[in-house]
Amino acid sequence: MTATSTSRSAATPHMPSDVTAEVSAFDRFAKVAARFFSKPWFFALCVLVVLVWAPSYFFIRSVDTWQLIINTATTIVTFLMVALLQNTQSRADQSTQDKLNAIARYLPETEFKALYEADSVRNAEAVKKAGITQ
Repeated sequence: MTATSTSRSAATPHMPSDVTAEVSAFDRFAKVAARFFSKPWFFALCVLVVLVWAPSYFFIRSVDTWQLIINTATTIVTFLMVALLQNTQSRADQSTQDKLNAIARYLPETEFKALYEADSVRNAEAVKKAGITQ
């Protein structure tokens, strides 16, 4: 293959029917994590963590340490969740785009067939009305 044909084939969108059932381990993990993090009870768990952390000031006695604990924990969890949820969203967006590409690819073909068939029917009716035999 030439460099030109290679770049064209790489840019050609694949069809939804071309997508295989094979999903990487990270994609499977991201999907499970997205389901886990989107449950109402997970939000309740987050609220519970904050409610347990807030009065812990009386045991820690250092404002800096007390704030550092919650800031570090929330930063780490947020960073990991964003990476996992972004992966899930990107795969969903790609799937939607593939479906739209398939519709866009075959819509003109089906419209042409429909117009051709309608034109054929009109021509047949005109021939019938005129009494022309073929």
